[in-house]
Amino acid sequence: MKIEKQELMSLISRIRRDIGHKDVEIGISNIFFEEETGNLLILTPDRPEKSVIIGKGGWVVGRLREELGVDSIHVEAYSDIIVPLYRMKLSLAKLKEIITEYSYPENEPLFNLANLLEDRIKNPYNIESLLRKFNYTKLTTDESQGGEVNKNSENNPEIEQDKFRTVVALSGGVDSSASLIIAKILGFNPLAVTVNPGNIILPSYFQKSAENLAGKLGVEHIYLDVDMQELIDGSLEGRFHPCGRCSGTIEQTIMDFTRKNMIPFVIYGDLLSTGTNSFQKEGEVLRINLPAVLSFKKGDVKDIANKCGVKKRHSYGCPLIEVVHKKQPHMRRFSIQRVLRETRAGVLEPGEALDQITGML
Repeated sequence: MKIEKQELMSLISRIRRDIGHKDVEIGISNIFFEEETGNLLILTPDRPEKSVIIGKGGWVVGRLREELGVDSIHVEAYSDIIVPLYRMKLSLAKLKEIITEYSYPENEPLFNLANLLEDRIKNPYNIESLLRKFNYTKLTTDESQGGEVNKNSENNPEIEQDKFRTVVALSGGVDSSASLIIAKILGFNPLAVTVNPGNIILPSYFQKSAENLAGKLGVEHIYLDVDMQELIDGSLEGRFHPCGRCSGTIEQTIMDFTRKNMIPFVIYGDLLSTGTNSFQKEGEVLRINLPAVLSFKKGDVKDIANKCGVKKRHSYGCPLIEVVHKKQPHMRRFSIQRVLRETRAGVLEPGEALDQITGML
């Protein structure tokens, strides 16, 4: 289907009039349509033009999708792409420096990541079309490939030496799930590692999500048990907010395991440490914050994870923080600050941030 820019602007103006919206100028910079997926991307100069096309409550873009008969429409402002492009260029420059420190076969997935990053800089609008070069479609449509899960692991379970290039921290949420998918696609030969502090922090549905994804990808998956009772008690008593201490403990547990087993790379689903900070050398281990390398937003990781059956929960955080918010209402302020930090960084759309904040309140 061929969609002309002028015809599309006329159609949007007509839909706005039909709905009763104010008649304003329609600004469109470019249009990208994928026949294979039925996805239409509309690129606008800035956010006001984006709002005009979406309309109040999404009515305009919803009607537009129906009239065009496409599967989905995504509207993006070019002003929102400028900063991610700059960050990705910083990431690429840092990655090219890092690659020189490794020899084959360790550097192979790093080269693949650099190629993906270069492609994304050229076409930052549709990550799914770029991932198809790495058999992404086959991966997301195949049935379970039978990855092993060690559910009864000790704190330092034995693994086969020299079998894995990478540890991927897998919580079962969309950020870490997308990281595992991309690590598998790029040839990092990952071992999925889930730190288990107990059901109040890692509930059974997150565990099941992690196990299902590892099985679908054919990735070996283990658990590392850790005692966070002191953290749980302190946060429930209102002495401190749990999230920073919890994530710090989880990261240290995974890093210790990675070092002990002499695995060269560890991948996290961090979205915030962009640019040069998306790569951090900790001793002999290179930490890669994979979504941050690629300047993903929350919507990007959600879309990738969804293709493999991982669904995003709409509430903020884990069951522990939900209980803390009820027992210690003053702690909501610190959770809201964490949401606003992601919003300022462009990771969360304002509407997504509003949903999380109102959920807390």
